Amino acid sequence: MNEALYVDYVPGRTPLFRGKVRDVYALGDLLLLVATDRLSAFDAVLPTPIPDRGRILNQLSAFWFRRTASIVANHFLSTDLDDIAAAVRVDESELGLLRGRGMLARAAQRCDFEFVVRGYLAGSGYREYRRSGGIGGLVLPKGIAHGGRLPEPILTPATKADEGHDVNVSFAQVANEIGATEATRMRDASVALYRHMHEHAWDRGLVLADTKFEFGLVGGQIALIDEIGTPDSSRFWDRETYERSGWMTAYDKQFVRDFLEEVGWDKIPPAPPLADSVVAAARARYLEPFQRLTELALEGEGAN
Repeated sequence: MNEALYVDYVPGRTPLFRGKVRDVYALGDLLLLVATDRLSAFDAVLPTPIPDRGRILNQLSAFWFRRTASIVANHFLSTDLDDIAAAVRVDESELGLLRGRGMLARAAQRCDFEFVVRGYLAGSGYREYRRSGGIGGLVLPKGIAHGGRLPEPILTPATKADEGHDVNVSFAQVANEIGATEATRMRDASVALYRHMHEHAWDRGLVLADTKFEFGLVGGQIALIDEIGTPDSSRFWDRETYERSGWMTAYDKQFVRDFLEEVGWDKIPPAPPLADSVVAAARARYLEPFQRLTELALEGEGAN
């Protein structure tokens, strides 16, 4: 383990769970979600962090949670360091490393499916469409080009895999697993969220091609959980470039994957370190959608 990547953000507490990106601390019926600067590619955590990446993910999620709360309930409570310190029961001065990257949330019983909404065909969705003419059992019109806009946003659920790759499944399978009523509510909320987010992104010069949502039960009620509308969970393109040429200028970590391919990494951990120029470019690709979408300053930017 690269110790520089795994920081003790809360003195005296051990995370309940450490994922590729987030550390999760249990606080009774609350959770403290910490978005780190770790970056994964090809199912491996890279040895080189991307400065401020965690802050961008955390604050962008908080922006969307606040903005979409009237569409569907969510688990978000606060990103304020005062509130986090009170929940953890330590002095705020001990939590400096958390500034801008910590989120208090309600604990939830997670639904083990991802609700992926696509307004455009790209990525794994396009590859499946090319093979079968549809995605997850949905038959789509013929002749849609790579990056082409769909007539209407579609839901293409996927399994929620802690390891390996998610797999597209049919809505009928989701309904069979979790119940038709809850599945329908999650589907309808997902499409409504996508429409709202796409409109906002479009007005800010971005195309929201597709995005994924995760849901759980909080107090027996359906709630949006995890993250929302970040470059990790969403595919953003530059609108002006897309409209002018159809080119999909992406704001995500594909730039890093391309670098790892170019240096000949065999995709067996450990991964090679990233060049400084790649780190800077990756940070810029995460920061750009945050700035356009929120029009806010990034809290804690540049701090360790």
